[in-house]
Amino acid sequence: MTTTDPQRHATATIDPAELTRMRAEDPAVHVLDVRTPGEFETGHIPGSYNVPLDLLGEHVRDLAALDHKVVLVCQSGARATKALETLVEAGKSNLRLLQGGMNAWSSAGGDIARTNETRWAMDRQVRLVAGSVTLASVVASIWFPPARFLAGFIGAGLTFSAVTNTCGMALMLSKLPYNRGAGCDMGAVLDQLTTAETANRTGA
Repeated sequence: MTTTDPQRHATATIDPAELTRMRAEDPAVHVLDVRTPGEFETGHIPGSYNVPLDLLGEHVRDLAALDHKVVLVCQSGARATKALETLVEAGKSNLRLLQGGMNAWSSAGGDIARTNETRWAMDRQVRLVAGSVTLASVVASIWFPPARFLAGFIGAGLTFSAVTNTCGMALMLSKLPYNRGAGCDMGAVLDQLTTAETANRTGA
């Protein structure tokens, strides 16, 4: 796998049942969750590692060097697709994408490790902010007509987001303390992955 051809992305997707089977057959499979630390703390697949998308690029060479299969996970699949593209460009093979992300995993009854904190998923936060700003601008336009252009701007942004499979609003929201959680120590995550790789190679 050396390109970012969309067809290759399609063939790299697996469903929750396939992920469960893969992990049962090969405990060395790494599950990387690219959501924010806050989302990860709220609920994640047991045994997965948190590698936020905004940090993945800084450590892509280390992650691409992993020998074993890697399954990428986010909330719905969009951010994991971006992570897949980045790792493919860095030369990583043996990649899989969990189709539907945590939404699909939860719907399929997959185990979820939870904390006492509950944060809204990023896509839900985006809908709240986009909807609130649009509604406020429409109401404000009753007294200040130019405010309607803000609603148009939000609509254009959502359209661009769908076409390019990116979301600038989600990127901005991910920087908020609400979504940062306890933070992600990438050094510790890479150490854990390296230790797991070594243990699997030696059969320890």
